[in-house]
Amino acid sequence: MADEIVNVNEFQALARQALPKMYYDFYAGGAEDEHTLKKNVQEFQRIILLPRVLVDVSNIALSTNILGYTISAPIMIAPTALHKLAHPEGELATARAAAACNTIMILSFSASCNVEEVAASCDAVRFFQLYVYKRRDIAVNLVQRAEKSGYKAIVLTADTPRLGRREADIKNKLIVPQLKNLEGLMSTEVVSDKGSNLEAYANETMDPSLCWRDIAWLKSITSLPILIKGILTREDAIKAMEVGAAGIIVSNHGARQLDYTPATISVLEEVVQAVGRRVPVLLDGGVRRGTDVFKALALGAQAVLVGRPVIYGLAAKGEAGVRKVMQMLKDELELTMALAGCPSVEDISRSHVRTDRDRLQSML
Repeated sequence: MADEIVNVNEFQALARQALPKMYYDFYAGGAEDEHTLKKNVQEFQRIILLPRVLVDVSNIALSTNILGYTISAPIMIAPTALHKLAHPEGELATARAAAACNTIMILSFSASCNVEEVAASCDAVRFFQLYVYKRRDIAVNLVQRAEKSGYKAIVLTADTPRLGRREADIKNKLIVPQLKNLEGLMSTEVVSDKGSNLEAYANETMDPSLCWRDIAWLKSITSLPILIKGILTREDAIKAMEVGAAGIIVSNHGARQLDYTPATISVLEEVVQAVGRRVPVLLDGGVRRGTDVFKALALGAQAVLVGRPVIYGLAAKGEAGVRKVMQMLKDELELTMALAGCPSVEDISRSHVRTDRDRLQSML
């Protein structure tokens, strides 16, 4: 069939056709010049694979372990907001797809469905992503509800003291619906006659005073492990270890916060070396191919998070679209491992890739 979808990238065009421009731009857009948005994808293309031949790859083992939970492949679903803007079933469809794929979904604080609804939708391991507002009681309420509902970890987004300047949302005068997790706690309605409603709301509610010492406070209100999302430097990775983070997510918020930050794949190895494998390091941003997953694993990530492709699959074909996206990446990773001579995830090593830094060092 001429219209058969053959790779994850093709879902983006389908999503663009399916969604109103305001919502497509909300999902697809980045901050300011969108330099980092482009780099997140492009920097993967600068990494070369170095396969090994004459290796028995008759059986390929993709499964891995994250914080004690086994998943079918090192590909997880990143926290992304407001899935009902993409599809009427919203996060419930995404959660069912994650369960069917035997992977971990990280539910967004800004979901269209609340923590209890998603927990009741299917039996699966899932984490909860948290923003900390000026009203700290909101965080306490949500963390305790997530823990009670069976979520297995808290993912603290640490890169959002204020919202990045997303110019498409400003031009479109984006209006955000009431966040389900906040019903009965606070309104997300903001009176703003210009620009993005989301930007106005975020700047009223986000706590810009949140800092490293507040991790102790967060740990005091939950027994769940806490992963810190938004780490891009060796220095912050070391600080995350010092405050007792159970895991690190190398992320630039899908290039939606500070433009001209580095592509996540380009700083992954620096963070991994700083952590020294004491906790899992996950990579978020720019993953569009199974080869991208392989490259991230070779540079030390324990798994990758997939965000926009999941949304595009959801917008195009609902739950089946999300399942298709995840299965395509899994199948491509399996083929890459076979062709690279890696029978298991554990066999993927630094020697299987060559980066720009390697090439520069070889010239010295």
